[in-house]
Amino acid sequence: MKIRSTAYGIPYEEGKPSSDAFAVRESGQTVVAVLCDGAGTGAPAREAAERAVRSVTENYWAKPRGWQPQRALTEFTHLINRTLHQESMARFDGVEMVSTLAVAVIEGDRLYGINVGDSRVCVMREGRLLQLSQDHVSAEQHNVLTRALGLGQDIEPHVFESDINAGDVVVLCSDGVSNHFTNETMSEALQKCASARTLVTDARLRAVDESLDDMSAIVLDVAETGKLRAMNDRQLTIPEALNKGDVIDGYQLVRQFQHADRVWLADKDGMRVVLKFAPREAIDSEAHLNAFTRETWNATRLAEDCFARALEPLGQTARYYVMEFVDAPNLASVLQARRLSVDSAIALGLFLCEAGLVLLRHDLVHGDIKPENVLCLGDYARLTFKLVDIGSAAGVFSVTSRAGTPSYLAPERFHQSPVSERTEIFAIGVTLYQSLTGVLPYGAIERFQTPVFGAPKRAALLNPNIPHWLDAVIMRSIARKPERRYQNYSELAFDLAHPEKVEACFEEDAPLLERNPLLFYKTGFFILAALCFWLASKLLTHP
Repeated sequence: MKIRSTAYGIPYEEGKPSSDAFAVRESGQTVVAVLCDGAGTGAPAREAAERAVRSVTENYWAKPRGWQPQRALTEFTHLINRTLHQESMARFDGVEMVSTLAVAVIEGDRLYGINVGDSRVCVMREGRLLQLSQDHVSAEQHNVLTRALGLGQDIEPHVFESDINAGDVVVLCSDGVSNHFTNETMSEALQKCASARTLVTDARLRAVDESLDDMSAIVLDVAETGKLRAMNDRQLTIPEALNKGDVIDGYQLVRQFQHADRVWLADKDGMRVVLKFAPREAIDSEAHLNAFTRETWNATRLAEDCFARALEPLGQTARYYVMEFVDAPNLASVLQARRLSVDSAIALGLFLCEAGLVLLRHDLVHGDIKPENVLCLGDYARLTFKLVDIGSAAGVFSVTSRAGTPSYLAPERFHQSPVSERTEIFAIGVTLYQSLTGVLPYGAIERFQTPVFGAPKRAALLNPNIPHWLDAVIMRSIARKPERRYQNYSELAFDLAHPEKVEACFEEDAPLLERNPLLFYKTGFFILAALCFWLASKLLTHP
C-alpha cells in the first residue's frame, strides 16, 4: 500500500495557538488520520481537541484484535466523550471542553470513519467529491453544533465505511476550510494534486474578516491500495470449565492463581505466565463479553515497567489474555508480617504517583489501588513495586459507581462523584497510612455501607518513626473534603520528593493544640497570667 499524506494548519490569529488539532499515523497496511476542532478559542477547547486526537491515535494501535474498526472507533468516541464531559463539569462546573471529531482509517482497500460535529471527511474519486461524514449543526444557525465531544454525557457518532481505490484522495478538514470551498472548487484543487498546505492557504485567501477561523486539513493521496487486512474474525471459544493439566494453545494450566477459577498460572516451553479467561457469563451475555474485551484492551496497551506486561498471543483459539508472572508477594502479605519503613513508604508513594501518571496519559485510572494490587520486589532494605489488576482500569471521570474496594474509596465516591485523580490520591494516601501504621485511617468499610467519615487519627501518633512532613503529606492525601486534598499526582509526588517544602496539614475542626501547639501554650500562659493578675488585684483591694 502506498499513500502520500500531508497535514497542515494555521491559527485564526497569527502568533496565537490554534484550537484545531490533527495527526496521521501509518503502520503496515493501516493509516489513521484524525482531525479535531475545539469549540471555542479558549484553553479548554484547545485541550479537548488535542486530547481527542492523542487518544484516538494511541488507542487505535492497541485495540483488541477482535474489534472491527467501526466498533473500535465507536468505543473510543464514547470513552473520550464521557471523559471530556465529566472532567469539564468537575473542573469548570460547566460544558467547556468541547470539540469536533473526524477520523478516517484506511485498512488495505477499505476506509472506515467516524465523526461528530462539522469537521468533514470526504473522498474524491474520478473527479467527484463525496462527503462521507455528516455535519452536526443547527438548521437555523450553521455555526451551532448539535453534536460534539464533551457536549453531553452520551453521544451518537456518525459511522461510515467505503471501498478505497488507487487514485482516490481522502480529505479531512475543519469548518474553517470547508466553509470556503464548494464541492466543485475543492475537487478542482485536489485534481491538481493540492496538498493540505495548499488547501489551507487557499481557504485563508478566500476568507473575509467575518469568516476567519482556525484552519486545518489532512490530505491522503492513495497511489496504491493494499490487500484488505484480515481482522480477527475467528470465533474464539470461551471454556466453560478449566482444570489443572488442561493444555490451551500450548499453555498447560498448573494451578488457579489467587484463588480465582478464571485466572490460572500456566507453563509454556518452561516459562511461567498467568492466563486470564473471559468469564462464563460471556458465553451468553454480550455485555460481559464487551466488558472482558475492554479489560483485555486496557491490560495489553500498557507496556511500562510499573505494570505486569500483558498480551494477546497470535493464533489463540480461546478468549483469554496472557500476563507476565511476577514471583513476588503483594503488599498485603508483606504488611501481615511488618510495617514498611519510612523510606520504603516514600518509594511506594512515588511509584504509585508514577503509575497513576502513566495511566492518565491513556485517559485511565486504576480504580482499585490497595495493598492487594501492589507487588513487592526486592528485600527489606530496598523494595520496588509493580501495580497489577490493570485490566479493571476505567476511563478517568467515566465511573460514578462504588466500583473498587470500599475501605479505599474517597468519601465523595459514596455519593456518585466520578473517579478522578483526587479519588485515586485518596486511595494512595490510605495505602501509605496502612503501610506505616498497620491500620486503616477510617476503619474497615463494608461493601454496601455508606460511611460517615470522622476525623482520622494522625499517622504519626500511631507510628512515632513517621516524620512530621510525611505525616502532613499522608493527612492531606486522605482529607475528607476533595478540595483540601492534593489535586494532581504531580503535587503529591513533588511533596514526597521535597520534604523541606511540605506545609503542615490539619483537619478544619482540629483543636488548636494540634494545629499550633506554640500558640496554644502562649495563649494559655497569657490567660493564666491575666487570671493571676486579677486574683492578686482582688486580694490587694480586699485584705
